[in-house]
Amino acid sequence: MDRGTVVHGLPDRLRAARFLRGPEPVPRPVRQERMVHTTPPNPTTVTSPLRFSVLGPLSAEVDGHALPLGPLKQRVVLAALLCHANSPVSVALLTKAVWDDDPPRTARKNLQLYVSALRKTLALAGTGDRISLHCGGYVLRVAASELDSLDFLALARAGREALADGDAARAARLLHEARTLWNGPPLPGLGCSEVLEAEADRLTLRHLGVCEDWAEASLAAGRPGEVADAVGELVDEHPLRERLRAAQMTALHRSGRRGEAMAAYDELRQHLSRELGLSPSPALESLYRTVLADEGVAPTPATRSAAPVGLPADLPDFTGRGDTLAQLLETATGVSGAAHVLVGPAGVGKTTLAVRAAHRLEGEFPGGRIFVGLRQQDGGARSLGSVTAELLAYTGLVGAPPADPELAAAQWRDWLADRRVLVVLDDAPHEAAVRPLLPGPGRSTVLVTARTQLAGLAPAHRVRVPPLSTAEALELLGRLIGTGRMLCDRAAAARVVAACGALPLTVRAAGLKLAVLQHLPLAEYAERLADPEALLDELAVGDLQVRSHVADEWAQLADRHRGALRRLARLPLSGWFTAAEAATALGGDRRGAQRELELMIEAGAVVLPDSEVTAHTAAYSLPYLTHLYAREAAGV
Repeated sequence: MDRGTVVHGLPDRLRAARFLRGPEPVPRPVRQERMVHTTPPNPTTVTSPLRFSVLGPLSAEVDGHALPLGPLKQRVVLAALLCHANSPVSVALLTKAVWDDDPPRTARKNLQLYVSALRKTLALAGTGDRISLHCGGYVLRVAASELDSLDFLALARAGREALADGDAARAARLLHEARTLWNGPPLPGLGCSEVLEAEADRLTLRHLGVCEDWAEASLAAGRPGEVADAVGELVDEHPLRERLRAAQMTALHRSGRRGEAMAAYDELRQHLSRELGLSPSPALESLYRTVLADEGVAPTPATRSAAPVGLPADLPDFTGRGDTLAQLLETATGVSGAAHVLVGPAGVGKTTLAVRAAHRLEGEFPGGRIFVGLRQQDGGARSLGSVTAELLAYTGLVGAPPADPELAAAQWRDWLADRRVLVVLDDAPHEAAVRPLLPGPGRSTVLVTARTQLAGLAPAHRVRVPPLSTAEALELLGRLIGTGRMLCDRAAAARVVAACGALPLTVRAAGLKLAVLQHLPLAEYAERLADPEALLDELAVGDLQVRSHVADEWAQLADRHRGALRRLARLPLSGWFTAAEAATALGGDRRGAQRELELMIEAGAVVLPDSEVTAHTAAYSLPYLTHLYAREAAGV
């Protein structure tokens, strides 16, 4: 609808919102919105029938009437918020979505204008205040029934659960309902934003996964004719997706169209050879031999045991990490075969972040999502045989794993070869613990968490996990002890999270302890934590003992690194130090100190700053908990 178009049949509240359409607003001074940490209204209590769509062109409707969404950049902001619905979206991510890498000086003010206009549109339409400030960004609250992509994921999840329960007919019906929500390609006409292109690709992959699940469920339910007619166009658009080809071949064969099934295989074989220099997977070759022999078609993946899911529970109070999580989700779905390594010191939240990402990627990995730890309880490395035995237990393969751990690892990689599986390898002690478990060329992805850089692991994409921001740490503390209690003495709460180094582990320990000790004033607890000698002992509640975590990390360091840390611990507890200052503390020359620091960086015992900390001078820092423990060891 163009500016000036006569609007017929719109409710008064929509007609009143038409002034929001038109050319992009000129930046002007705006009132700075105050950060208020409140719980947004539950969207399920809103009575107005609202519907957002991103599985195709971006749109919003109320009572069946289209809402005016404003100029292009304002629509990009809405699209980015909807793609991360009910999760915080940082200003940095919104800025990149709107302007890529060339934002104007007024970018933040412009974003405030766009968000304010969207709020006004939704308010005038009677849908309530859906967009709220949250930890330096914005969050758009919607119910699953109000956003097609959330509705799509709910139906897909229910369909897969029905399939796992053996109810193929119900699974096919639910997955078909999910397919009907697709009106792709998603988010066209919103420019060339890299952020939205990545989101569109992710939505497309989810759609393809659901189509493949539907085809396999329909085949298991005895409806090959429907599948043969439906998947042909998808195969033409995505000729290298072997699950689609397998479903097409099976459907054609069961429909009495054996020649077409063989032709479909030959087309894929030629395409793989020409484009990638590869051959079809062993599973597809086996299916082709079955069709060639005109025998009964082997069971489709839909009739096999459900894809394994062995993830820890996602934390309901997961806080922050908007940019880091978005980066991880993008790389994990975009690059298969490489390890995606989350690097950071003990307590920084690497495992929690990896588990959150694995849960968010449910629709991307129909072959399963598996989690396995690579360390023993005492912090030592687990043997390859122990790890591969646990991994092979998820595969459903019959018989005991090979006694030779290298053969067991090869069997694990062979199982991954023709599947799209997400594997989380937690707390890797070194590269050798990871290499045998990585998939070969294929569609599976591995997330690795590690305290060290794993510099020798290649190919690998590394994501550095920083501490929480102060705002994020305060929000986490508020969720644990109650927002009201935190706001009663916000200054003391700020001292608590500062003493915790804004690490998720330490803030969680402090919050859980305060939640138990309801009578303890925050100011008094902040005073306890202000004593560095008592801090590690105070951060203990139940079986959550911060001291044991850092002690395990300390024990894994080389003797030379522990000795260097004792000397470096005499430097200030917070702040950065230069190589010259390190040389003084270590009692050597600057070049020798730099070499020692570089080795400690690889070991995770020293960290480098973010780029904005210093632009010209090399600076270093000790991980917060490591520094505390080293001070104790040095008697500082």
